[in-house]
Amino acid sequence: MSQKIVHTVIAWFLKKRLHHMQLFFEHPFDVQRDILLALIAQNKNCLFGKEHQFETLQNYNDFSQKVPLQNYESLASYITKMQAGKQNILTSNSVKWFAKSSGTSNAKSKFIPITKVSLEDGHYKAVKDLLAVYLHNNPTSKMFEGKGLRLGGSSKNYKEQETVVGDLSAIIIENLPIWADLRSTPKQETALLTEWEEKMQRIIAESAEDNVTNIAGVPSWMLILLRKMLQQYGKSNLLALWPNLEVYFHGGVNFAPYKKQFEQLIPKEDFKYYEIYNASEGFFAFQDRNYKNDLLLLLDHGIFYEFIPMTAFNGLASKTIQLKEVELNTNYAIVITTNGGLWRYIVGDTITFTALKPFRIKVTGRIQHFINSFGEELIIDNAEKGLQEACKIHQAIVSEYTAAPVFIASETKGKHQWLIAFDQKPKDLKLFTKTLDFTLQTLNSDYEAKRYKNITLDMLELIITPKSTFYNWLEQHNKIGGQHKIPRLQNNRVLMDELLEIHFSKQ
Repeated sequence: MSQKIVHTVIAWFLKKRLHHMQLFFEHPFDVQRDILLALIAQNKNCLFGKEHQFETLQNYNDFSQKVPLQNYESLASYITKMQAGKQNILTSNSVKWFAKSSGTSNAKSKFIPITKVSLEDGHYKAVKDLLAVYLHNNPTSKMFEGKGLRLGGSSKNYKEQETVVGDLSAIIIENLPIWADLRSTPKQETALLTEWEEKMQRIIAESAEDNVTNIAGVPSWMLILLRKMLQQYGKSNLLALWPNLEVYFHGGVNFAPYKKQFEQLIPKEDFKYYEIYNASEGFFAFQDRNYKNDLLLLLDHGIFYEFIPMTAFNGLASKTIQLKEVELNTNYAIVITTNGGLWRYIVGDTITFTALKPFRIKVTGRIQHFINSFGEELIIDNAEKGLQEACKIHQAIVSEYTAAPVFIASETKGKHQWLIAFDQKPKDLKLFTKTLDFTLQTLNSDYEAKRYKNITLDMLELIITPKSTFYNWLEQHNKIGGQHKIPRLQNNRVLMDELLEIHFSKQ
């Protein structure tokens, strides 16, 4: 069968999804109500369902009154039982897989339960819809005449337990439908390798000769792979290797700091960048229009949504609203109930709505300060504990600090940059820096993965500054006194660059 016929058949199959998507375009609230009631009915006999009297729940009001808001800590005891192989705990569906992601204040890692239903009705269905929309928007596409370069994580079997833990991307790759696997490169065995350096070399060897038409993966990791590939084959840009390359599907981190670098690697005016918003907890949204940066919220993919206005956010005591109550340009925390066993779960992300028909969103950040420019998801609790341990070992006292990313450039890797004012400086700044970096790795598995052999992130950089630097910044921004204080972690360089300008002006 010719590659052109293969493309035509797959495209025809995918485009049928457009008719199904029209339902949640036209009847979003009915679709969401039906998903909630179905999830309640399907899980009334699991442990969580019995504890919260699911058999008595008739509507959203019942559900919101009898089922409290949850976070990972509140569900951790249930998940621990599930990891030990026990079933019928948070969901009546069988749970075999757990997606590992960065931890919370109480744990180095989170383990999010994944069911066959959440894969099929969530992640895979969303990908099919994404491809259907892309093909509809680009009728001359020849995507499936070639292959898609996939870059995911690794999975690891727990032999003493009948469960599998790994990156979400690895779980998805390992269970791909055969038609999708056949249109992907590298082969599955390579895509799931744990050792990054070996994986990278094998991907380069296997994919360079393929007709790659699309690429998918986290920008920070993808950038490293593509640069190594060009270096190895002596090419100036990717089109010299893959002349039919037409789209990059990206997600996981803010793409803005990376876009110019990808444009240099792929010098093609009509090249497409499509953003996706998926996480271990579910596939929530994707870009549904060429050259637009807001995302279509997916309403019939096994997830029921609630929202908390950030102006009234109060943790697990917050009051939620339904989709029909949201407003444009208001910052909300997302709350989800899923076919993977998460109930009224506060994801931690914040979004705003850019359109209400259909519902489109932009991801605005996290509930708390964080750095996630490379997929490391460093949260404020990690930073505080890391500093506390480094200060304890090196007998130092921190007065003020902030940290921000240094983005990957053409000749350099990424890293975190810390600006610290000490009341009592450590005797050996290099050792203090190493201790802080090592401690952050012990606290956060995603940071640890990105620091592994300095592949994505170099050792953090620490700059000492007087306390007056922070005071002067607050003064410049009319933030002296009251509750104003220096943000500890920023996912961009705006604050850090302003502080460094003050710092170096005083040198």
